[in-house]
Amino acid sequence: MASRRPSAPPTAASSSTPAPAAGDRPRRRLSVDERREQLIAVALELFSRRPPEEVSIDDIAAAAGASRPLVYHYFPGKQALYEESLRRAGRELAGRFEEPLDGPLSERLYRVMGRYLDFVQSHGPGFAALLRGGSVAASAGTSAVIDEVRQAAHDQILTHLAVPKASPALRLTVRAWIANAEITSLEWLAERSVPLEELQLHLVQEFVAALALTAAREPALAVELSGFLAGEHPDGPTGRLVRDLAGLFAVPGIAEAVTALAAEPSPQA
Repeated sequence: MASRRPSAPPTAASSSTPAPAAGDRPRRRLSVDERREQLIAVALELFSRRPPEEVSIDDIAAAAGASRPLVYHYFPGKQALYEESLRRAGRELAGRFEEPLDGPLSERLYRVMGRYLDFVQSHGPGFAALLRGGSVAASAGTSAVIDEVRQAAHDQILTHLAVPKASPALRLTVRAWIANAEITSLEWLAERSVPLEELQLHLVQEFVAALALTAAREPALAVELSGFLAGEHPDGPTGRLVRDLAGLFAVPGIAEAVTALAAEPSPQA
């Protein structure tokens, strides 16, 4: 009988236990701060795509690859998580109003409004529900966040104007324009009736027109306005606005009607 050859010891290649694949390696356990940041980021993404009342804790947990109890371990409920994610978004939105103080005023504001509208577009449903006052998630906390964003926008615009001392009328003009930008952009989200770039230009030109109207009533601001206009470019938002107005005055009858309205009223008999 032929002798049986001893079997060779198993090698790493022939072992019945396969080596773990790279994708099978255990994930690094997130720290407390990292997990909290992850939950906020996931929640903000969901709230950006859907109104807050349509997002549940289970939705957030599933998107984060976490359990429902784990979410509750970090946040007492959806409202707290919504407010925290809104604060994060609010800081980002406020930062989009920051712009170097170089170049024509209207061109700076045009870039600002481009970033603002991009944010509104990418965070539409959640912010639309909140700003319209129709969200069940609206609260004193969420209102405070929105107020902080509005205040940051107000302060940034006044910084760009760089007037020695902003009058109450000028501050009111800036606040009214910010409110108008909110309303107009939310209506645009619902209808998409004009291209985004057209809305961007329209909002900036509305601010220039409102600033001119305020300056017409305030001599000190009128002096500042002359400096703003001198620094504008013909192909910028203000230059295009002036050309549009010039074209309007060329319409038969409008120039005559405006001239008549500008005349000093006759004294009462």
